Formats: sequence, structure tokens, C-alpha cells
Amino acid sequence: MKFNIKDIKLASEGNKKIDWAESKMPVLRLIRRRFKKEKLLKNRRIGCCLHVTTETANLVRTLKAGGAEVFLSASNPLSTQDYVAAALAKDGIGVFACNGESRREYYKNMAQVLKNKPELLIDDGADLISTVHKKKIKGVLGGTEETTTGVIRLKQMERDKVLQFPIIAVNDSLTKHLFDNRYGTGQSTIDGILRATNTLISGSNFVVAGYGWCGRGLAMRAKGMGAQVIITEVDSVKALEARMDGYTVLPMVDAAKIGDVFITVTGDINVIRKDHMLKMKDGAIIGNSGHFDVEIDKSGLKKITKKRRVIRDFCEEHTLKNGKKIYLLAQGRLVNLAAAEGHPAMVMDMSFANQALAVEYILNNRKLENRVYNLPLKLDEKIARLKLKSMGIKIDTLTPEQKRYLASWEIGT
Repeated sequence: MKFNIKDIKLASEGNKKIDWAESKMPVLRLIRRRFKKEKLLKNRRIGCCLHVTTETANLVRTLKAGGAEVFLSASNPLSTQDYVAAALAKDGIGVFACNGESRREYYKNMAQVLKNKPELLIDDGADLISTVHKKKIKGVLGGTEETTTGVIRLKQMERDKVLQFPIIAVNDSLTKHLFDNRYGTGQSTIDGILRATNTLISGSNFVVAGYGWCGRGLAMRAKGMGAQVIITEVDSVKALEARMDGYTVLPMVDAAKIGDVFITVTGDINVIRKDHMLKMKDGAIIGNSGHFDVEIDKSGLKKITKKRRVIRDFCEEHTLKNGKKIYLLAQGRLVNLAAAEGHPAMVMDMSFANQALAVEYILNNRKLENRVYNLPLKLDEKIARLKLKSMGIKIDTLTPEQKRYLASWEIGT
């Protein structure tokens, strides 16, 4: 099978939107130019499990420009932009992804990627890498991981001593999580909520479950739109930080009684449970921007629902047994990618620059152990410099005197 997509006729629309994203991704364009010249990925097979979006298409085209043969499946059944899949398929990419695919189809498409015996893996959530380990597939030189959720899984694999090849935790690069997670997730989640509901954020009680970088970004954006933001946390340091940042901090059981909109961004399971949902106001909206659709207890919701209907695109109305109605967004999947278009290309420019350089780093460092590594700080800083340059921003440099001072221990008060 060369590809499995919805409709190849969508390719023209996909190309236009991919070109638009490319115009906002100057750092990746520079990397693509170098890759094309050096052909450092010539004859390499790269398997990807990523959100099939316009931004991802530009990463794939960068890898192909470097000489790689690329195979792509979706990392989420609802995030695939079918026009992007069509454009990539027409470009000769082995893309296996359809919006709305079932769980069975999701893994079947992933299997198609693995049938091509990739040597390098680029993952978003660690499903591809974990599948390779479960099926004991050999020949993989290394992999990269895009998300917090995936890095958590892979670090546990390292601790369990089952990791079979080195991983670059792209998510942990400063130019990834400080920007993509915070500004990308913050903006795109609000976008998804508004497209699915057209609700008014201003004046609402907006509950954010989790105060990691994604939670910080979402809280910032909701506050900026006039919401009263409430944070729920299990980490005492993050809870303290949220309070110092000016937010109300409550346990979910108390937040449930007063919240109007609830969004989970924790990476953990059953953060919003049926006992929480039974306490919610009539008309409460619940959604998720964590990687997997496990943060909202959907089976618990089903047990307390007496009537369900899809009332808007990506918005399900659940009439509970207590008579209240609550609204579940995007089936509990990533609301920013299912109901909207995901992160803006300007921020994904840095994330995917990290991915491209991580692939290069693995190939140039073949003696890496079977561990989870960060991309070297010097590459992180290089990406930041290129991004600043593309934005027309200049910064100061240290004078020789300042460098000597910072390198000295003798100079004191």
C-alpha cells in the first residue's frame, strides 16, 4: 500500500495551505535548504507518527529534501487534515491517515509505516516507539519524541531498562516546550473551544487542570480574555506558583461546583471523574488538550448520562441523570487539534526545527546509549538565534570584559 488517505483530489487545497504555513516557518526553511544541499538523509527511511497538519507537512518535506524516504501515520484520529494527507501522498510520501479513523484503523495505519522498516522514528505520544518495542522490530537507530506525555512514557521505559535505542526528547528543548507548549497550546486551545461552542470566555470561571507549560499558557490566554481562572494541581510547587501568578487554586471537587469551562492538560488519567461531573453546573463545558483522550472519564460520563446528542460540530450534549446538561468537546480528544487547526506555524517552526536537527544529531552520534537525551543546548540556542533573526530582533552580546568576569571566581565584592 503506497498510501491510505481520504481523497487524493484534496491535494490542491492541501498544497496551498502547506505553502501558507511554510511562509511562517523561516527557521525550518533554512534547515531544509541545508539538508537539500548536503543530502545527509540520503537513502534513510524515516517513520513518523505525528499530527497530520500543514506544519507537519513542512517537516516531512524538509526530511525528504535531505534525501529521506518518509512514511507518516497520524498520532491522533481527529487531528488529521485530509487535504494535507492528500498533498503529501501526491508528493510521494507514504502517508496513512484519515480524519475520524477508528482505534483499529489508527494502529493499522501505524503498521503500514512500520512495514517499510524505518531506521529512524519521529513520534508524538510514543505510540509508534512503544509499538516497535512490543512487536520486537529491529533495525531502528534511534527516535525523537515531540510531547510531554511521550517523554514521560519513554523515560519510564529507560528506567525499566527496556529501551532498545536512543531517544531525543525534543519536547524538553527550551525552544520547544517554553514556546510550543505555552503559547501554542494556550492559543490553539482557546481557538478550539470557541469553534466548538462560540461561548463567551470573558466573565466565566475557567478551570485549568494542570499547571505545566501547557496549563500556564492556557491560563494566561483565558485570563487575557477576561476569565476568572481556577487551577487544579497535585504538585505543591506548581500549585504555589499558580497562586503566586494570581490564580485561584482549588481541588477539582470544589472547582467542579463553580466552573463554567473545564480543560485538562495533565497527561494523566481520569482527572475529571463522574463524581466531579455530577457536581457541575447545568451547561458546564468540559474538554481536553492533553495528548490522549483519557483525562476525562468518558466511561464514567456514559454511566451517568441518560440522553446524548451532538448539538454542534465537536460538541456533545450529555443530559445527566440528575437533569443537568454538560457539554463534552471533541470526544475528549485534543480540542485544539480536533476542533481547530492546532498550533500556529510560527511556533511549530521552532518545534520542527528541533525535530529535524534531532534526526541529524542521532545520525552524527551513533555511539549514543539506549537512553532518553536532550538535544544539546548549543542547538537550542542556534534555533533561538535563527528565530530572532527571522523576526528582525537584535540582542546584545557580552563584551570581552563581561566574559572574563563571568568566567572568573577571584573577583568578588
